[in-house]
Amino acid sequence: MPQPSISIVIVTYNSEAVLPGLLESLPAALDGLAKVSIYIVDNNSRDGSAEVASKHALDPILVQMGRNAGYAAGINAAIEKLDADAHLLVLNPDIRLQKGSVKVLLSRLNDPGVGVVVPRILSEDGTTAWSLRREPSILTAWLDGLLGGTLAAWAGIGEMIGKKPRYDRGGAIEWATGAILMISAKALHETGKWDESFFLYSEEVDYMRRIRDRGLAIQYVPEACALHIGRDYTQNPRLSALMSANRIRYYRRYHGVFAAAMFQLGVIVAELIRSTMSASHRAALAAALMPETTARRMIEQQRAT
Repeated sequence: MPQPSISIVIVTYNSEAVLPGLLESLPAALDGLAKVSIYIVDNNSRDGSAEVASKHALDPILVQMGRNAGYAAGINAAIEKLDADAHLLVLNPDIRLQKGSVKVLLSRLNDPGVGVVVPRILSEDGTTAWSLRREPSILTAWLDGLLGGTLAAWAGIGEMIGKKPRYDRGGAIEWATGAILMISAKALHETGKWDESFFLYSEEVDYMRRIRDRGLAIQYVPEACALHIGRDYTQNPRLSALMSANRIRYYRRYHGVFAAAMFQLGVIVAELIRSTMSASHRAALAAALMPETTARRMIEQQRAT
C-alpha cells in the first residue's frame, strides 16, 4: 500500500531552550518514513525560537503567527496548509521521540476506526508518566479535590489514570494529554479545527471528545515511546488560573446548568483546601470563582502577553 503523508506541527512560544532537542530526535523517530513535512508555528516568541526553526538542517516550514494566538490556533494554522490525505502529528517542543516511534503510531492509525493515537510518555527519569485520562465528571472533580489527584489516580477513581498495568497494554481510552498525539486525515476532515477559545488547556479534551462523538476511537499505543521534559504548570499562578477556568468552561459546554455548577463547586473546594499551599492554588481558586464572562476576558488577556 502507498505510504501515507505525515505532517508534523510544533507550536512554539519562547521554546528556544527545548526545540533543538526535539528536532534532533526526529530523524530517528521518522526512520522508514519518507513523505513527511514539518511545520513550526511560532506564537510571537521573544527568544530565538523562530531563528532555531529557520536555520535548522531539517528545513521545517516556519509559520509566524505575529501574536500569542494560543496552542489551538497554532495547530489550526498548520492544518490549513495540509494536504487532504495527510495525517497530523502534534508535538510539544519539549518532547523527545524515540527511534521508530512514529512508524509504530502510524501502523495503529491505519485502522479506519481510529481517529487519534497516543504513545507511552516517559518522564525525565525514565518512568512512565501518567498521561491517560478519564472524561471529566462531577465524581472525578470531587474525588480529585478531596483526595488529591495522585491518591485518586492510584485508587482508580480520579480523572488521571494511575494504575501501572493500564500503561502496559494498548487499547481505547477517553483522552490523553496533548503533548503528543497523531490525528488521522479522516478525523481531521470530519472533526474540523481545534477550538481556539480555550487558548491553552482543555483544548485537547474538547477535540478528542469531538472525535469520539464521530465514532472514531482514541487509541493508546504503549510500544511507541516519547520523553517529555515539560515544566510543571503548577508553579505558575497564571497557568494554574487558566487551567482551572478552562476545566470549568469545558464541562459547562457539554452539561446542564446544575451539573456544571456541581463540577465548578468541586473545583472550588479542591483549590480552597490547597489555597494556603501556594500562590498557584490561590490563583486557580480565584479563576474557579469567576463568572463565565469574566473567565473569558481573562483568557483573552493571555493573548496579549
